[in-house]
Amino acid sequence: MRILTKMICSVLLLAAPVAAMAQQQPISLEGEVHAVVETVDEDGNAQVELVEPGTIVPGDRLLFSTSYTNTGTEPVENFVMTNPLPGPVRLAPDADPELVVSVDGGTSWGQLSDLSVTAEDGTSRAAQHSDVTHIRWTLAVVEPGQTGRLEYPAIIR
Repeated sequence: MRILTKMICSVLLLAAPVAAMAQQQPISLEGEVHAVVETVDEDGNAQVELVEPGTIVPGDRLLFSTSYTNTGTEPVENFVMTNPLPGPVRLAPDADPELVVSVDGGTSWGQLSDLSVTAEDGTSRAAQHSDVTHIRWTLAVVEPGQTGRLEYPAIIR
C-alpha cells in the first residue's frame, strides 16, 4: 500500500505544474496540489489546513490550484485554461456547480448538471462528479501584471 501511495502522490505532484494547458500567451502558470486536513483546536473549533500531500489514501481530499500572472504588457482576452483531472482523483461533490467541465476527455463542455454519459448497456444517465475528466476556465480579460488563482477540490478514488 505504501508503494501505491507514493506512486499516486508522484503522479499528482507531477500533474499539478503541467496540468494547466493554455494557448500561447504571456501568461505564466504555476500548479499546486495540497492535502486538505481537518483538525480540531483545543477549544473544539474545527479548522481546515492545506498541507503538502504525504501519505494519501482513497477518500482523502485534495485541492488542486493553478496561479496565473499576465507577464506581458498588453491585456490578454478570452484566456482559456484547461486542467485534466489526474486519473487517481475525482471531482469533489462540493465543487463549484458553475464549473465548466468535460466528461468525455475534453470533446464537449458544459456544467455538470447539463451533461450526460452513456452507460455500458447503451443507456444514458446524468453525469456525476466521478465522470469529470477535465475542467476549463475562460477569463474574459487578464490585465498586464494581473494575478489570480483557479482551483478545484478533488477526492482520491
